[in-house]
Amino acid sequence: MALTNAPIKRAIASLFPMAFLLAILPAPRGLPQEKPAEDVPPSITVDVSLVNILASVHDRHGGLIGNLTKDDFTVLEDGKPQTIKYFTRETDLPLTIGLLIDVSASQRNLLDIERRAAHQFFAQVLRKKDEAFLISFGEESELLQDYTNSPKLLQSGLSQLQINSGASGIGPGPVPTISQPRGTVLYDAVYLAAHEKLRAEVGRKVIVLITDGIDQGSKLKIEEAIEAAQKSDVVIFSIDYADPSAYGMFSFGVSDFALQKMSGETGGRVFKVDRKHTLDDAFKELQDEMRSQYAIAYTSTHTERDGTFRKLAIKVADKNLKVQVRKGYYATKPEKS
Repeated sequence: MALTNAPIKRAIASLFPMAFLLAILPAPRGLPQEKPAEDVPPSITVDVSLVNILASVHDRHGGLIGNLTKDDFTVLEDGKPQTIKYFTRETDLPLTIGLLIDVSASQRNLLDIERRAAHQFFAQVLRKKDEAFLISFGEESELLQDYTNSPKLLQSGLSQLQINSGASGIGPGPVPTISQPRGTVLYDAVYLAAHEKLRAEVGRKVIVLITDGIDQGSKLKIEEAIEAAQKSDVVIFSIDYADPSAYGMFSFGVSDFALQKMSGETGGRVFKVDRKHTLDDAFKELQDEMRSQYAIAYTSTHTERDGTFRKLAIKVADKNLKVQVRKGYYATKPEKS
Protein backbone atom coordinates (compact mmCIF):
# COMPACT_ATOMS: atom_id res chain seq x y z
CA MET A 1 0.00 0.00 0.00
CA ALA A 2 1.29 3.46 -0.74
CA LEU A 3 0.42 6.94 0.40
CA THR A 4 2.56 9.73 -0.97
CA ASN A 5 2.52 13.49 -1.40
CA ALA A 6 4.87 16.16 -2.64
CA PRO A 7 6.30 17.13 0.77
CA ILE A 8 6.90 13.54 1.77
CA LYS A 9 8.45 12.30 -1.52
CA ARG A 10 8.39 8.77 -0.25
CA ALA A 11 6.11 5.88 -1.14
CA ILE A 12 4.74 3.71 1.62
CA ALA A 13 5.11 0.17 0.33
CA SER A 14 3.43 -1.63 3.20
CA LEU A 15 1.45 -1.13 6.39
CA PHE A 16 4.35 -1.79 8.70
CA PRO A 17 6.31 -0.70 10.59
CA MET A 18 3.58 1.52 11.97
CA ALA A 19 6.11 3.74 13.71
CA PHE A 20 7.43 4.70 10.29
CA LEU A 21 3.95 5.62 9.10
CA LEU A 22 3.24 7.73 12.14
CA ALA A 23 6.58 9.46 11.82
CA ILE A 24 6.07 10.70 8.26
CA LEU A 25 2.36 11.46 8.25
CA PRO A 26 1.26 14.94 9.38
CA ALA A 27 0.35 15.36 13.02
CA PRO A 28 -3.38 15.60 13.81
CA ARG A 29 -4.98 18.98 13.86
CA GLY A 30 -5.85 20.61 17.16
CA LEU A 31 -9.26 21.70 18.30
CA PRO A 32 -10.82 24.59 16.36
CA GLN A 33 -9.84 27.99 17.72
CA GLU A 34 -12.88 29.98 16.61
CA LYS A 35 -14.71 29.24 19.88
CA PRO A 36 -13.47 29.13 23.49
CA ALA A 37 -12.87 25.63 24.79
CA GLU A 38 -15.84 25.82 27.13
CA ASP A 39 -18.19 26.28 24.15
CA VAL A 40 -17.10 23.03 22.55
CA PRO A 41 -19.47 20.16 23.47
CA PRO A 42 -17.87 18.01 26.20
CA SER A 43 -18.56 14.96 24.05
CA ILE A 44 -15.43 15.71 22.06
CA THR A 45 -13.09 17.26 24.59
CA VAL A 46 -13.62 15.93 28.10
CA ASP A 47 -15.35 12.60 28.64
CA VAL A 48 -13.38 9.97 26.74
CA SER A 49 -15.77 7.28 27.96
CA LEU A 50 -18.58 8.65 25.83
CA VAL A 51 -19.82 6.77 22.79
CA ASN A 52 -20.39 9.30 20.01
CA ILE A 53 -22.86 8.57 17.23
CA LEU A 54 -23.85 10.40 14.07
CA ALA A 55 -27.28 9.47 12.73
CA SER A 56 -29.48 10.48 9.83
CA VAL A 57 -33.21 9.89 9.67
CA HIS A 58 -35.20 9.36 6.47
CA ASP A 59 -38.89 9.01 5.71
CA ARG A 60 -40.37 6.31 3.49
CA HIS A 61 -39.47 8.25 0.37
CA GLY A 62 -35.86 8.81 1.40
CA GLY A 63 -36.39 12.40 2.48
CA LEU A 64 -34.28 13.71 5.34
CA ILE A 65 -35.97 14.39 8.67
CA GLY A 66 -34.19 17.08 10.64
CA ASN A 67 -36.67 18.23 13.29
CA LEU A 68 -36.60 15.39 15.81
CA THR A 69 -35.75 15.86 19.47
CA LYS A 70 -33.78 13.84 22.01
CA ASP A 71 -36.99 12.26 23.30
CA ASP A 72 -37.72 10.79 19.86
CA PHE A 73 -34.64 8.53 20.03
CA THR A 74 -33.93 5.30 21.87
CA VAL A 75 -30.34 4.03 21.89
CA LEU A 76 -29.59 0.34 22.38
CA GLU A 77 -26.14 -1.18 22.94
CA ASP A 78 -26.11 -4.96 22.58
CA GLY A 79 -29.87 -4.76 23.05
CA LYS A 80 -29.70 -2.79 26.32
CA PRO A 81 -31.19 0.74 26.54
CA GLN A 82 -28.72 3.57 27.09
CA THR A 83 -29.26 7.06 28.47
CA ILE A 84 -28.51 9.83 25.99
CA LYS A 85 -26.17 12.34 27.61
CA TYR A 86 -25.67 14.81 24.77
CA PHE A 87 -27.85 15.50 21.75
CA THR A 88 -27.81 18.14 19.03
CA ARG A 89 -29.43 18.67 15.66
CA GLU A 90 -27.67 20.11 12.59
CA THR A 91 -24.56 19.86 14.67
CA ASP A 92 -22.03 22.67 14.73
CA LEU A 93 -19.19 20.27 15.46
CA PRO A 94 -16.24 20.66 13.09
CA LEU A 95 -16.41 18.54 9.98
CA THR A 96 -13.36 16.80 8.54
CA ILE A 97 -13.77 15.28 5.08
CA GLY A 98 -11.42 12.85 3.40
CA LEU A 99 -12.25 12.70 -0.30
CA LEU A 100 -10.89 9.52 -1.90
CA ILE A 101 -11.04 9.36 -5.70
CA ASP A 102 -10.51 6.26 -7.81
CA VAL A 103 -7.90 6.90 -10.52
CA SER A 104 -7.65 3.37 -11.87
CA ALA A 105 -7.86 2.82 -15.63
CA SER A 106 -11.62 2.23 -15.56
CA GLN A 107 -12.16 5.85 -14.43
CA ARG A 108 -10.19 7.43 -17.29
CA ASN A 109 -13.21 9.07 -18.93
CA LEU A 110 -14.65 10.39 -15.67
CA LEU A 111 -11.81 12.35 -14.09
CA ASP A 112 -12.63 15.73 -15.65
CA ILE A 113 -16.22 15.51 -14.41
CA GLU A 114 -15.01 14.47 -10.96
CA ARG A 115 -12.59 17.39 -10.73
CA ARG A 116 -15.27 19.96 -11.49
CA ALA A 117 -18.00 18.46 -9.29
CA ALA A 118 -15.66 17.87 -6.33
CA HIS A 119 -14.38 21.44 -6.47
CA GLN A 120 -17.93 22.78 -6.43
CA PHE A 121 -18.78 20.47 -3.53
CA PHE A 122 -15.86 21.68 -1.42
CA ALA A 123 -16.66 25.32 -2.18
CA GLN A 124 -20.22 24.83 -0.92
CA VAL A 125 -19.82 22.45 2.02
CA LEU A 126 -16.72 23.66 3.88
CA ARG A 127 -17.37 26.15 6.65
CA LYS A 128 -14.84 28.22 8.58
CA LYS A 129 -13.76 25.50 11.01
CA ASP A 130 -14.12 22.55 8.62
CA GLU A 131 -11.21 20.98 6.78
CA ALA A 132 -10.67 18.40 4.07
CA PHE A 133 -7.91 16.35 2.50
CA LEU A 134 -7.69 14.62 -0.86
CA ILE A 135 -6.37 11.14 -1.68
CA SER A 136 -6.31 9.42 -5.05
CA PHE A 137 -6.04 5.66 -5.31
CA GLY A 138 -5.27 3.35 -8.17
CA GLU A 139 -2.26 1.06 -8.16
CA GLU A 140 -1.21 2.99 -5.04
CA SER A 141 -2.62 5.71 -2.79
CA GLU A 142 -1.41 9.29 -3.05
CA LEU A 143 -2.09 12.24 -0.76
CA LEU A 144 -2.72 15.10 -3.19
CA GLN A 145 -3.74 17.69 -0.60
CA ASP A 146 -3.39 17.56 3.17
CA TYR A 147 -5.76 19.20 5.67
CA THR A 148 -6.97 22.57 4.43
CA ASN A 149 -10.00 24.81 4.51
CA SER A 150 -9.10 26.39 1.18
CA PRO A 151 -11.21 25.44 -1.86
CA LYS A 152 -8.38 26.88 -3.96
CA LEU A 153 -5.82 24.46 -2.53
CA LEU A 154 -8.25 21.58 -2.88
CA GLN A 155 -8.84 22.56 -6.51
CA SER A 156 -5.08 22.52 -7.01
CA GLY A 157 -5.01 19.00 -5.57
CA LEU A 158 -7.87 17.93 -7.82
CA SER A 159 -5.92 19.22 -10.84
CA GLN A 160 -3.26 16.60 -10.02
CA LEU A 161 -5.64 13.71 -10.51
CA GLN A 162 -4.28 11.35 -13.13
CA ILE A 163 -4.71 7.71 -14.01
CA ASN A 164 -2.55 5.51 -11.80
CA SER A 165 -2.73 1.91 -12.90
CA GLY A 166 -0.07 -0.62 -13.73
CA ALA A 167 -2.67 -3.14 -14.83
CA SER A 168 -2.25 -4.71 -18.21
CA GLY A 169 -3.82 -7.53 -20.09
CA ILE A 170 -7.07 -7.96 -22.00
CA GLY A 171 -8.65 -4.69 -20.95
CA PRO A 172 -8.65 -1.80 -18.50
CA GLY A 173 -11.58 -3.06 -16.47
CA PRO A 174 -11.63 -4.40 -12.91
CA VAL A 175 -11.68 -8.12 -13.67
CA PRO A 176 -8.49 -9.69 -12.24
CA THR A 177 -6.27 -11.75 -14.49
CA ILE A 178 -2.82 -13.24 -14.07
CA SER A 179 -1.34 -10.17 -15.77
CA GLN A 180 -3.39 -7.77 -13.61
CA PRO A 181 -2.17 -8.39 -10.05
CA ARG A 182 -2.82 -4.85 -8.79
CA GLY A 183 -4.95 -1.98 -9.99
CA THR A 184 -7.37 -0.38 -7.47
CA VAL A 185 -6.33 -0.44 -3.82
CA LEU A 186 -9.72 0.71 -2.51
CA TYR A 187 -9.60 -1.05 0.87
CA ASP A 188 -6.02 0.04 1.55
CA ALA A 189 -6.94 3.67 0.80
CA VAL A 190 -9.94 3.59 3.15
CA TYR A 191 -7.80 2.07 5.92
CA LEU A 192 -5.10 4.70 5.55
CA ALA A 193 -7.58 7.58 5.49
CA ALA A 194 -9.42 6.28 8.57
CA HIS A 195 -6.54 4.96 10.66
CA GLU A 196 -3.70 7.32 9.80
CA LYS A 197 -5.46 10.58 8.92
CA LEU A 198 -8.76 10.67 10.84
CA ARG A 199 -8.26 8.57 13.97
CA ALA A 200 -7.00 11.42 16.16
CA GLU A 201 -9.32 14.10 14.77
CA VAL A 202 -12.24 15.55 16.74
CA GLY A 203 -15.77 16.36 15.69
CA ARG A 204 -17.49 14.76 12.73
CA LYS A 205 -15.31 12.67 10.46
CA VAL A 206 -16.39 11.59 6.98
CA ILE A 207 -14.79 9.65 4.15
CA VAL A 208 -16.30 10.29 0.73
CA LEU A 209 -15.46 7.68 -1.91
CA ILE A 210 -15.82 8.27 -5.65
CA THR A 211 -15.30 4.88 -7.28
CA ASP A 212 -16.89 2.03 -9.19
CA GLY A 213 -16.49 -0.05 -6.01
CA ILE A 214 -14.03 -2.58 -7.41
CA ASP A 215 -10.98 -3.45 -5.33
CA GLN A 216 -8.05 -5.11 -7.03
CA GLY A 217 -4.78 -5.70 -5.25
CA SER A 218 -5.32 -4.29 -1.74
CA LYS A 219 -3.20 -5.89 0.95
CA LEU A 220 -6.05 -5.47 3.41
CA LYS A 221 -9.49 -7.00 3.41
CA ILE A 222 -12.72 -5.03 3.39
CA GLU A 223 -13.36 -6.03 7.01
CA GLU A 224 -10.10 -4.39 8.08
CA ALA A 225 -11.00 -1.18 6.28
CA ILE A 226 -14.41 -1.14 7.96
CA GLU A 227 -12.89 -1.85 11.38
CA ALA A 228 -10.46 1.05 10.96
CA ALA A 229 -13.36 3.37 10.13
CA GLN A 230 -15.41 2.15 13.09
CA LYS A 231 -12.51 2.55 15.52
CA SER A 232 -11.95 6.08 14.23
CA ASP A 233 -15.66 7.05 14.41
CA VAL A 234 -15.67 7.67 10.66
CA VAL A 235 -18.78 7.62 8.47
CA ILE A 236 -18.21 6.42 4.90
CA PHE A 237 -20.32 7.90 2.11
CA SER A 238 -19.85 6.28 -1.29
CA ILE A 239 -20.56 7.70 -4.72
CA ASP A 240 -20.93 4.78 -7.10
CA TYR A 241 -19.63 6.22 -10.36
CA ALA A 242 -18.76 3.86 -13.19
CA ASP A 243 -18.12 4.14 -16.91
CA PRO A 244 -19.79 1.06 -18.48
CA SER A 245 -17.68 1.40 -21.62
CA ALA A 246 -14.53 0.76 -19.57
CA TYR A 247 -15.43 -2.84 -18.78
CA GLY A 248 -16.44 -4.22 -22.16
CA MET A 249 -17.56 -7.82 -21.97
CA PHE A 250 -16.76 -7.91 -18.24
CA SER A 251 -19.34 -5.30 -17.13
CA PHE A 252 -21.21 -8.09 -15.34
CA GLY A 253 -18.44 -8.06 -12.72
CA VAL A 254 -19.19 -4.51 -11.58
CA SER A 255 -21.15 -4.41 -8.32
CA ASP A 256 -21.77 -1.95 -5.51
CA PHE A 257 -21.62 -4.69 -2.87
CA ALA A 258 -18.38 -3.41 -1.31
CA LEU A 259 -19.64 0.17 -1.20
CA GLN A 260 -22.93 -0.88 0.36
CA LYS A 261 -21.06 -2.87 3.00
CA MET A 262 -18.56 -0.15 3.93
CA SER A 263 -21.15 2.63 4.00
CA GLY A 264 -23.81 0.55 5.72
CA GLU A 265 -21.53 -0.66 8.51
CA THR A 266 -20.32 2.88 9.31
CA GLY A 267 -23.62 4.76 9.13
CA GLY A 268 -23.26 6.22 5.64
CA ARG A 269 -24.99 5.46 2.37
CA VAL A 270 -24.32 4.93 -1.33
CA PHE A 271 -25.24 7.49 -3.98
CA LYS A 272 -25.59 5.97 -7.45
CA VAL A 273 -24.63 8.06 -10.47
CA ASP A 274 -26.39 7.25 -13.74
CA ARG A 275 -28.05 9.01 -16.66
CA LYS A 276 -30.92 10.27 -14.51
CA HIS A 277 -28.83 11.06 -11.44
CA THR A 278 -25.68 13.08 -12.10
CA LEU A 279 -22.55 13.45 -10.01
CA ASP A 280 -23.68 16.97 -9.16
CA ASP A 281 -26.97 15.54 -7.87
CA ALA A 282 -25.08 13.02 -5.73
CA PHE A 283 -22.87 15.72 -4.19
CA LYS A 284 -25.91 17.90 -3.47
CA GLU A 285 -27.64 15.02 -1.66
CA LEU A 286 -24.44 14.26 0.24
CA GLN A 287 -24.12 17.87 1.32
CA ASP A 288 -27.71 17.89 2.59
CA GLU A 289 -27.14 14.64 4.44
CA MET A 290 -24.01 15.80 6.24
CA ARG A 291 -25.77 18.98 7.37
CA SER A 292 -28.82 17.07 8.65
CA GLN A 293 -27.13 14.63 10.99
CA TYR A 294 -27.97 14.19 14.65
CA ALA A 295 -25.05 14.01 17.05
CA ILE A 296 -25.82 11.67 19.96
CA ALA A 297 -23.55 10.68 22.85
CA TYR A 298 -24.00 8.37 25.82
CA THR A 299 -21.94 6.65 28.50
CA SER A 300 -22.23 2.88 28.11
CA THR A 301 -23.69 0.86 30.96
CA HIS A 302 -21.04 -1.71 30.03
CA THR A 303 -18.12 0.23 31.49
CA GLU A 304 -15.29 -2.19 30.73
CA ARG A 305 -13.12 -1.00 27.83
CA ASP A 306 -12.09 -4.46 26.71
CA GLY A 307 -11.76 -3.86 22.99
CA THR A 308 -14.84 -5.87 22.10
CA PHE A 309 -17.30 -4.89 19.40
CA ARG A 310 -20.60 -3.56 20.75
CA LYS A 311 -23.67 -3.60 18.52
CA LEU A 312 -25.59 -0.35 18.21
CA ALA A 313 -29.21 0.25 17.30
CA ILE A 314 -31.15 3.48 17.34
CA LYS A 315 -34.91 3.58 17.16
CA VAL A 316 -37.32 6.47 16.77
CA ALA A 317 -40.89 6.71 17.98
CA ASP A 318 -42.32 7.07 14.46
CA LYS A 319 -42.20 3.61 12.87
CA ASN A 320 -42.43 5.16 9.40
CA LEU A 321 -38.96 6.67 9.79
CA LYS A 322 -35.67 4.88 9.20
CA VAL A 323 -32.51 5.67 11.17
CA GLN A 324 -29.19 5.50 9.36
CA VAL A 325 -26.39 4.79 11.84
CA ARG A 326 -23.25 2.71 12.20
CA LYS A 327 -23.71 -0.92 13.21
CA GLY A 328 -21.50 -0.72 16.27
CA TYR A 329 -18.23 0.40 17.84
CA TYR A 330 -15.10 -1.04 19.44
CA ALA A 331 -14.84 -0.38 23.19
CA THR A 332 -11.13 0.36 23.14
CA LYS A 333 -9.19 2.12 25.86
CA PRO A 334 -8.16 5.72 25.19
CA GLU A 335 -4.69 5.96 23.67
CA LYS A 336 -1.97 7.41 25.86
CA SER A 337 -0.66 10.71 24.62
